[in-house]
Amino acid sequence: MKKMISHIALFCLCIVALLPLRVLYVVSDATYFLLYYIIRYRRKVVRTNLINSFPEKTEAEIRSIERKFYLHLCDCIYETIKLLHISDKEMRKRAVIVNAELVEKIAATGKPIILFIAHYGNWEWVQEITLRYKYPKTNVAVYKKIHNPISAKVVEKMRLRYASSCIIIPQAETLRTILKLKQQGEPFVAGLIADQRPPRFHQKLWITFLNQHTPLLTGGEDIGKRIGAHFLYLDVDKTRRGHYTMEFKDISTDESIEEYPYTIGYFRMLEQSIRRRPELWLWSHKRWKYAVTNPQ
Repeated sequence: MKKMISHIALFCLCIVALLPLRVLYVVSDATYFLLYYIIRYRRKVVRTNLINSFPEKTEAEIRSIERKFYLHLCDCIYETIKLLHISDKEMRKRAVIVNAELVEKIAATGKPIILFIAHYGNWEWVQEITLRYKYPKTNVAVYKKIHNPISAKVVEKMRLRYASSCIIIPQAETLRTILKLKQQGEPFVAGLIADQRPPRFHQKLWITFLNQHTPLLTGGEDIGKRIGAHFLYLDVDKTRRGHYTMEFKDISTDESIEEYPYTIGYFRMLEQSIRRRPELWLWSHKRWKYAVTNPQ
């Protein structure tokens, strides 16, 4: 029964994906109204996260960011569906990749690359970067497993667009896959979305991030150091609706930080991105569920 439902859902989404993005954005506006005003999807979570992250902002400013976030979230939903039916030519117009030569330069030294990504902008469009540099040829995208079988089937189909340029693996297989690629001796890029909340049993590194005491995922740096990787950050910006800039940047580190300097450097750079355009981050996630706000 679930398999049949997933096939029906996928068929419907394929029909939706045939529509041009300008039409999908009209549908997105309607979805925003439904999600924000009627269903009120995670409104309390979003509002709490924004208030705690930006205590210096007025209530009107918080509400403005909140509305812009829901608008962007709805756009991301339909942009992701559009991956089922969008040409390479259109994607090249809509996703501008900056500093791809940095990846090629590092790969030429033989070093693997750990690329830290965030739930910022449209993270499902990020795989487009794997088509924009000539070397290395091997790319790995790590995703958290989706437990709902229907949603998992649909998302798997969407991500198949980049199957020829990117190996897509569940989070549990990250270490094994990366160590195997390292043994093969060829450089590669491993993209890790690293801004989620770690499990309670793995909250060993904490910093003040967006005004809140925040536990950090450290697995990316642990693996990267084990294979002698170079660490990069993918800074994303939304220039206008349906148009993104994605820039490769070296992660800035503080020499005084001995433990996990790249993880902390990544979060410092991510915070700069969020403060620049706060509506582009995923505020509906319960990022600080177990954290302490406003640490002394």
